[in-house]
Amino acid sequence: MSFFGQLPQVTKNLLILNILMFILNLVLLNKGYDLNEMLGAYFLTSPNFEPYQVITYMFMHDNNNFMHILVNMLMLVMFGAHLERLWGAKRFFIFYVSCALGAYLLYNGLGVYQMLMAKSELKGIIDFTTINNIIENSSTLAELNSNINSYLIQLPTISESNILALQDYVQLGITPMVGASGALFGIMAGFAVLFPNTELMLLFPPIPIKAKYLIGAYLLFEIYNSIMMIDDSVAHLAHVGGAIVGIAFVLFWRKQDRQNFW
Repeated sequence: MSFFGQLPQVTKNLLILNILMFILNLVLLNKGYDLNEMLGAYFLTSPNFEPYQVITYMFMHDNNNFMHILVNMLMLVMFGAHLERLWGAKRFFIFYVSCALGAYLLYNGLGVYQMLMAKSELKGIIDFTTINNIIENSSTLAELNSNINSYLIQLPTISESNILALQDYVQLGITPMVGASGALFGIMAGFAVLFPNTELMLLFPPIPIKAKYLIGAYLLFEIYNSIMMIDDSVAHLAHVGGAIVGIAFVLFWRKQDRQNFW
C-alpha cells in the first residue's frame, strides 16, 4: 500500500490540499500574483480583511521558507493521522478546524488591540479613511510607501512618535497570517494530554523523550516568545491559541465520554 493510501481520509486530504496550495502559489508568484496576500488572514481592523480568510489562511504557507510547510505537514502526518484513527474523521476534522480558528482568534485579538492603540494615538492627526484606502489600493510595498509619504507631506506637522505609530498601524494592516501551525499545535497539545508518556525520538540528538516533556517544553517556549513579543515573523500567539483550544477539546471530550475516549 502507498504512503498516501495508509493515511486516514481527513489527514490525507489536508496534506494534499496544503501541498497543492503551496505549489499553486509558487506558480502564480512567477506570474506576479501572491495568494498569501489574498488568502492569508488579516486582522479584523485591517482594510485588507475578508471573512473567508479565517478559513483559507490555514491552507497557505510561507513560500520563502520551505521548512514552514515541511515541518507542519510532518507534524500532521505524525500526530494528526494517529488522532484521526482514534477519533474518526468527523471528530478529528472538527478538532483540526477548531484549533485553527482558536489560533486565529487569539492572535487576532492582540493585533486588533495594537491597531486600535496606534489609531487612538493618531486620533485627530491622521485621516484613517485615506490611510485605509492607500493600504487597500497599493499593489506593491514600494507603491504603498510612496503613497504614505505623499500623504504625510501634506500634513502641517507630525511628530516622530506619530510617524512610528502610523508605521505600526500600516505594518499590522498589511501583514497576513498564514500556515497550519495553529492547528498543528492543537494536535500536538492534544496528543500530549492523551499520551503523555509516549516516547518520541529526537533527531538531534537522537534520544527518546516523553511527549509531555517535549511538547510541553515547546509550548512553554512559544508562550515565552508570545509574552516577550519576539519579532521573528512567527505568530507565536497563534501557536498558543491553537494549543489552548486543543487541550480544552480533549479534556472536554474525555470528561463527556470516559469509557470510549482514549
